[in-house]
Amino acid sequence: MVYHAKTNINLAIMIFLLIWIFGAISLLPIITSLLTVIIMSTAFIVSLVFIWWYANSIKFVFCEKYLLVKGGPFKSKIPYQSITRVSPTTDKYTGYQISSSDKGLEIFYETAAHGSIKILPKDKMKFILELKKRCPNAQIPQNQQFE
Repeated sequence: MVYHAKTNINLAIMIFLLIWIFGAISLLPIITSLLTVIIMSTAFIVSLVFIWWYANSIKFVFCEKYLLVKGGPFKSKIPYQSITRVSPTTDKYTGYQISSSDKGLEIFYETAAHGSIKILPKDKMKFILELKKRCPNAQIPQNQQFE
């Protein structure tokens, strides 16, 4: 089962436009030749496409033995038996996806450093129900606390 991340379109467009504006402003002082403009523009566009790809491809996949959190080329495999608890989080601008929403989820799991990951699935209630099925020993509060 695959769940996609909730994307804040307004925030994404604002970040996209700011990157273009700052990129254009930073190119003005170093325009010495056409080759410089082409190289800098290419590097800028490649970086921009990579960031856009990462931000818009975040998904959460329930595999047989683990939860796969994937965004662009990055992925995290979290075995179900290592998930200890899930709680709502009010941290803004953090986690796997930068989001202006303050109603995400934080999944705590056991690793060498006792990690956690902050996520924001589109359909949070269905995601939590599926996680409860696959992680019966995890501490997951009642659904009302996640709304």
